[in-house]
Amino acid sequence: MTRKKQVHLAAHFPGVNNTTVWADLRSGSQIDFASFVHLARTAERGTFDFFFLAEGLRLRELKGRIHDLDVVGRPESLTVLSALAAVTERLGLAGTVNATFNEPYELARRLSTLDHLSEGRAAWNVVTTSDAFTGENFRRGGYLDRADRYERAAEFVRLSRELWDSWQPDAVLADQGAGRFLREGAVGTVSHRGRHFTVEGRFTLPRGPQGHPVIIQAGDSDDGREFAAANADVIFTPHGRLEDGRRFYADVKGRLARYGREPHQLKIMPGVTFALGDTEEEAAENAARIRRQQVGPQTAIAFLEQVWGRDMSGFDPDGPFPDIEPDLSEGVSQGRVPIKDRAEVAAKWRALAGEKGLSIRELVIEVTGRQTFVGTPESVARQIDEHVQADAADGFILVPHLTPGGLDEFVDRVVPVLRERGVFRTEYTGTTLRDHLELS
Repeated sequence: MTRKKQVHLAAHFPGVNNTTVWADLRSGSQIDFASFVHLARTAERGTFDFFFLAEGLRLRELKGRIHDLDVVGRPESLTVLSALAAVTERLGLAGTVNATFNEPYELARRLSTLDHLSEGRAAWNVVTTSDAFTGENFRRGGYLDRADRYERAAEFVRLSRELWDSWQPDAVLADQGAGRFLREGAVGTVSHRGRHFTVEGRFTLPRGPQGHPVIIQAGDSDDGREFAAANADVIFTPHGRLEDGRRFYADVKGRLARYGREPHQLKIMPGVTFALGDTEEEAAENAARIRRQQVGPQTAIAFLEQVWGRDMSGFDPDGPFPDIEPDLSEGVSQGRVPIKDRAEVAAKWRALAGEKGLSIRELVIEVTGRQTFVGTPESVARQIDEHVQADAADGFILVPHLTPGGLDEFVDRVVPVLRERGVFRTEYTGTTLRDHLELS
């Protein structure tokens, strides 16, 4: 009997988005280490592949003021993950680090350190930015053209791998007395001269337990897909719907051969949300309630302002959709991915609001998505399994709406059903993240 494809699962610590429901009394701190520990240990109890942290390099602004619906004060990712390495045993630890505003030698060393401290559980989510607003926090602020950002990132990853691979596996001799000794000639010199980086020297750390950290990528553009096909072990995508997922899956997997890679060497894991209930009706009610909590009045107005490019605070978010033209001269939001074709988006939103008689808040709920998987634990497990078996994904990165306890119900109620279906591990069978992802 052919073994069914196994589901891969990861947990995203929420906050750098409007997924988190801040008003819920169960929402906890985004800074207290106990919050990170709770979610990570829940994911490990559920035998998830990895714990995933997003990161922002500047506080976002709306109309020149700090956008107070965003996380403020989030600690730096690799520091948090290094601390989590001490309170978890098998869970992979994935941090988002920007390839535009860091240097390869320094970051390769920090990631290698995490890999050693965690005994082979480190992962790097490679992101880029051409945002001059964010760049103002850095010496090279805003210099990088959008077209060049993936070129720099690709060279960054190649150079990092050169550094990680520069020590031979048997470079370190056994401890003798008070020190450790290096085998002669076992540490190579890295000599790299590229468009973006020049490095000449020796790396300070031996190869990590899994060779080198897992590479994750989160771009959806054509350049992003090509970068993932050439460089990534995991791609984090927004395509959680079945047909969208199948098209994306086929496209990206189809690019691998030109880089000498096999389909199993890149895992496609969309970011998804969920809402559970004892019945399908209760789950649907929970999903609708969560969406109204996620898109509160202030959030609804903020979304509209990003498209309309003007102050919309005078309008009632639960009243009729406003009859006002967008200001396309400039946006009001800084630090976010810019919305393309705002005139076209505004026209579609206005038409949809008119057709369905939607208020601002109802319209934003309609156009910004909803819980990906909704239902009883049995039906959610079935939906997840069907997506994976239909080659719409290799697994999913779950983004709960509550911090830090939003994953508890999924682990307690859905994971056992996935195990009963024979598509999810009952225990870890390897020690490294590459083992969990079946990349070894």
